[in-house]
Amino acid sequence: MPSIRKFVVTPNLPDPLKPLLDIARNAWWSWNVEAISLLRRVDPDQWDRHAGNPVAVLGSLSSQRVRELERDQAFLAHLERVQGDLERYLTRPTWYVSEHKGVGDGLVGYFSLEFGLHESLPLYSGGLGILAGDHLKSATDLGIPLVGVGLAYQSGYFRQYLNHDGWQMEEYPVNDFYNMSMSLERDRDGAPRLIEVHYPGRSIFAQIWRIQVGRNPLFLLDTNLQENRAEDRDLTARLYGGDTDMRIRQEIMLGIGGLRALIALGLEPTVCHLNEGHSAFLALERINLLMKHRGLSYETAFEIVRASNIFTTHTPVPAGNDHFSPDLIRTYLTRKADEMGIGIDRLLALGRQDPNNQNESFVMPVLALRLSRFANGVSELHGHVSRDMWQRVWPDVPKSEIPISHVTNGIHTRSWLCSEIARLYDRYLGPRWYEEPTNKTLWDRVALIPDAELWRSHERMRERLVGFVRARLRKQMERRGASRIWIKAASEALDPEALTIGFARRFATYKRAALILRDPERLSRILNNPERPVQLIFAGKAHPKDHPGKEVIRQLVHMAEREEFRKRIVFVEDYNIEVARYLVQGVDVWLNNPRRPLEASGTSGMKVPPNGGVNLSVLDGWWCEGYHKDNGWAIGDGEEHDDQQYQDEVESEALYDLLEKEIVPAFYGRGVDGVPREWTRIMKNSMRTVNAEFNTNRMVEEYTERFYIPCLDNVRRLGADDHALATDLARWRHRLHENWSGVVILAVDAPPLKAQPMGAMLPVTAKVRLGAIPAEEVLVEVYHGLLDTAGNIQDGETATMFVQGGPAADGTVLFKGEIPCRRAGRRGFSVRVVPRKDGFPLDRFETGLIRWWNDGSAEPAPSTPGTSSQPAHQH
Repeated sequence: MPSIRKFVVTPNLPDPLKPLLDIARNAWWSWNVEAISLLRRVDPDQWDRHAGNPVAVLGSLSSQRVRELERDQAFLAHLERVQGDLERYLTRPTWYVSEHKGVGDGLVGYFSLEFGLHESLPLYSGGLGILAGDHLKSATDLGIPLVGVGLAYQSGYFRQYLNHDGWQMEEYPVNDFYNMSMSLERDRDGAPRLIEVHYPGRSIFAQIWRIQVGRNPLFLLDTNLQENRAEDRDLTARLYGGDTDMRIRQEIMLGIGGLRALIALGLEPTVCHLNEGHSAFLALERINLLMKHRGLSYETAFEIVRASNIFTTHTPVPAGNDHFSPDLIRTYLTRKADEMGIGIDRLLALGRQDPNNQNESFVMPVLALRLSRFANGVSELHGHVSRDMWQRVWPDVPKSEIPISHVTNGIHTRSWLCSEIARLYDRYLGPRWYEEPTNKTLWDRVALIPDAELWRSHERMRERLVGFVRARLRKQMERRGASRIWIKAASEALDPEALTIGFARRFATYKRAALILRDPERLSRILNNPERPVQLIFAGKAHPKDHPGKEVIRQLVHMAEREEFRKRIVFVEDYNIEVARYLVQGVDVWLNNPRRPLEASGTSGMKVPPNGGVNLSVLDGWWCEGYHKDNGWAIGDGEEHDDQQYQDEVESEALYDLLEKEIVPAFYGRGVDGVPREWTRIMKNSMRTVNAEFNTNRMVEEYTERFYIPCLDNVRRLGADDHALATDLARWRHRLHENWSGVVILAVDAPPLKAQPMGAMLPVTAKVRLGAIPAEEVLVEVYHGLLDTAGNIQDGETATMFVQGGPAADGTVLFKGEIPCRRAGRRGFSVRVVPRKDGFPLDRFETGLIRWWNDGSAEPAPSTPGTSSQPAHQH
């Protein structure tokens, strides 16, 4: 190949039009209706040709079109308005500044393997990335000092198309970063700023791309550089592509490389938020850098890093998490372990549920759990599922007390809201609704919207959806080389006035896309009722290696091709943010029927109520919290079945029953003015109850107040006086582990356990030998609650026990507490000892040390991480 000198050509606009570049290069435009209207107005044909990519549009303008825009006074006035809106947005006072003035300086680094901001930035695959994108948008709305970190995928996730048999095929178009809303970070000399990450036998370099998201930047690493080997240039080629070796290399780049990128840019994060376990290696790098640059011991650095990390898990099944073999970890992280002075075996133990089991794989979420102060699932039910799934990390802790909480996901409302409904909100809720999307009082004003006005607006959005789907179907048919008859049929698919149900998500088998197809004859009667027709729109991708998921798509497509379903069931190829936006804005009902409890959250359903749609879902994920009987429909009552065939049979029958007896009659029960009053009542209830709660402004506020601010405070306190508190905490933790085997609950006593009247207080005493550990450094508790049929405490409560006098001559200490008898029934209690250090950022179980009363035995087995001893109960 000849030598090639590279250069970049950028859009050259006259001064009056230059603000277009500022708008196009800030993703703020993607959730601002006026900005989108302006950018589309630049050249509507080019806008459609470039899939709504404003930078590509500006770069393809003819000189004639530029002159026309420069002379168009109405366009220039529109541009001035939008430019003013952006400037006001960037400078206006924010929630964070007004509510948390005294927090001080600090920066949150938000790390995610994917980000979904807009379809013109295809760096996402599905829900995890969309959630990350919405998180960034709400963070800038609220003024949170936060930066995002990810990878710049040259081909992103795959584009989907179906062959003649309906089988999913994949293609990987190349992203042209220079013609996207991205810019390359450069040094003072104008050269791309590079970071270096060590891998076995070589270094890999990455350049840094910036996407400006309102006030906050998102930085993405790109290894497609001549300095790298061919296989290393492909490191950031595809999202979720390749084998486990590729995955660990990507995750090293995300975690370690991402942290180094922020430091190179002068943006070292004070707090790190790990969106899934993919970036957990960053915690090791943070420890390593503290040791190198500040001369701290591993133990002291560990305390600082752990106190300032947050981990959010999104996965409800163990198999969905990254597991790496010990040999793979040794290959890639032995050097890092040696740099940290801990050795590879100790590093491996950090990622094992049982650190003493040499045969266990290394699990990224386990590493994240061990190195994070806060951990959470993404819905209330998912919090329960996560505590159950990771109980082996805390083997002696009751499941209900496993330190994994939940923050229920949300959506960035303005990114998903249609302009028709937004105008209704402006008119009847007032303009504050988009600045205060968590204000429940404002959303109660939805009741003021006239039924007819709401219904007509929604009808227009359904008509728009049908037109969009027909156009997509025609393109699908043309691509497959279909006959004119089939292309004509695509133009006539669907009825813009029929009850429209949408189902769009990843085609994993547990999501059961084909559940509604289980009884074709009954479904046909529902869909083809001439007086009350119903239609189904499906979309979604299966992972390239998920052949069962691909088979579900194939079966669905074959079903849609049957004569009785040809105009009533369609599958839209290549599901992306654009398709999702049309669907959630235009459907009447959003269908979701996963196998409970395998849906961690399911944010797609949250996008429908703001637009007037209604949810029909299994009680899983967020719908357990969102469903209120009069704001949508629940399939079943939240049951979980071992027999999947039986479950499918029962829940498909329940789904058909709901459609026949409740949903279809409510939709078609029209008044004299053609408005379905019962349906609009449900629409309004859905808007009122869902919109205020299930948005990312509420979610990010919750993360900020529960996690970010406490972590920022932890860093301040632990770093003060040359890290004195962190050093003290590390020494204390070491001393605890050295002496914990000497902690023994020798005896537990209570009055004769006859029936206790409700309202009574049952006194309990415990004689405890603490050895070398002072009494003020432990918390002794009575753990009590109702008993199940096996005699185990269910959902126990705690009552603190207090020291009675000083230590006895034999070194034992007497503790006393009381059990409040608040509920009737068969109850039991036990006693436990856990470490405590007042004034330190600790969870009571994070040390992994806990001692239960063991039936009066003087020498119970030591309770250490990776071992479990069953507590004794008194009934």
